[in-house]
Amino acid sequence: MDTPMDISSGQSLVLPRLVVSSISGGGGKTLLSLGLARAFAQDGHAVLPFKKGPDYIDAAWLAAAAGRPATNLDPFFLNGDRLRAQMGHAARTLLTDSERPRALAVIEGNRGLFDGLDLDGSCSTSALARELRVPVVLTINVTKMTRTVAALLQGLEHFEQGVHFAGVVLNRTGSARHASYVRQSIERYTDFRVLGELPRLKTNLLPERHMGLASFRGDELTDSARSALEELAAFIREHVDLQAVVRAAHAAPALTCGSFWQTPERSPEYRPCIGYVRDACLWFYYRENLEALERAGARLVRLSFSDPVWPWEGADGLDGLYLGGGFPEDFLDQLEGNPRLQEIARFSEKGFPVYAECGGLMILSRSVRSGQRCTKMAGALPLDIEFCPRPQGLGYVRGTIVRPNPFYAEGTLLSGHEFHYSRVLNASAGEAAVLGLERGMGLGQGRDGLVVGNTWGSYTHIFAPAVPGWAEGLCRMAMEWHARRI
Repeated sequence: MDTPMDISSGQSLVLPRLVVSSISGGGGKTLLSLGLARAFAQDGHAVLPFKKGPDYIDAAWLAAAAGRPATNLDPFFLNGDRLRAQMGHAARTLLTDSERPRALAVIEGNRGLFDGLDLDGSCSTSALARELRVPVVLTINVTKMTRTVAALLQGLEHFEQGVHFAGVVLNRTGSARHASYVRQSIERYTDFRVLGELPRLKTNLLPERHMGLASFRGDELTDSARSALEELAAFIREHVDLQAVVRAAHAAPALTCGSFWQTPERSPEYRPCIGYVRDACLWFYYRENLEALERAGARLVRLSFSDPVWPWEGADGLDGLYLGGGFPEDFLDQLEGNPRLQEIARFSEKGFPVYAECGGLMILSRSVRSGQRCTKMAGALPLDIEFCPRPQGLGYVRGTIVRPNPFYAEGTLLSGHEFHYSRVLNASAGEAAVLGLERGMGLGQGRDGLVVGNTWGSYTHIFAPAVPGWAEGLCRMAMEWHARRI
């Protein structure tokens, strides 16, 4: 069997792979993807997990199932050439030489197979499958259906050219007789191979989502969630033809992959120290964002709000701070009166560079209201935030920098995504923000990205490979701060 090659300059990547998709959300993609990833890992495969689209939580589940970091593949951010390069980059950096002969990539799709941003299906799972030339394993909820499943598969097979179907897994079969009838209908009316039949579960093996609040301590799975993954792998192993799925993955053709990073790595004489908080409160970080900072010259240090001392002072102290997203609203007891908040406020006031997204924005605000409770936060930005029962911003973001600021040049096009249950109570905040939105909610008033001094706060999460200059800009600001304080 061929093995993946180093793909730094347009070489061939041989990587067995498959994408799990369905006809809609709730069709069983997550259950099947996690079960396959865990079962394959148990069988000795070097599972390389991927999640289609901007999703931190599903990606964390996939990483736990595979025992290896997951990578987000998103056609909204990257074109086909760069998506192929990203897959090759993941194979090169996350697999050892000894693991590559055993490599198998599992990609979890999102929404329905052909559902995209417009009537042409742009950025859909099918579009990703075509770009990566990856076989599609469908999972379909067959509740109260028999022959109609075959009709659905006929339509899916002929709807769009260039999509290769490896087979279908029947989900939520009511009985052995029901499963047999559906299977026979598929075999009679379609060319689809039935790869498995999953009986209806009396209880959900996985916690429902918002999704990981009871299942994650930061980005680490709880013991009960790990146990659920083992049960799920056993369930999939019992009801899916794993060898047939592996054979389908090995049928994927080789890909030509160029270099993923488009700018050379920098090696400055002094590497500014940028801290990022990664704990139960904040843990939404793309691996590529952290890698981009390191390539731009930064030395990264992982922090937690529970750390007894942060390395702020002295010659080896921090030169910048990156606050990602997360669930600060669930840790208000730990955050209330936390001395780290006062330190953030003090250094923000001095001109210390701080870049915060979503949950990090909440940390920088003056207060967070949740129900009848109002908790004082760092106060680095003149915002008050309210946590709401329903999402206040959901989906992709696109905009242009419309005001001078130290992070981005005016006219810079910015793409990202948002998913937040909170909203800003100060109506004027949006008017003062520097990112004019053509798509997305942000802070309101068609704006996002509030900047005070050298502190940035936004609801928008960025994906560094799609935002040239972000990492270099933050490193430059950190270097300037270091030069001032020594």
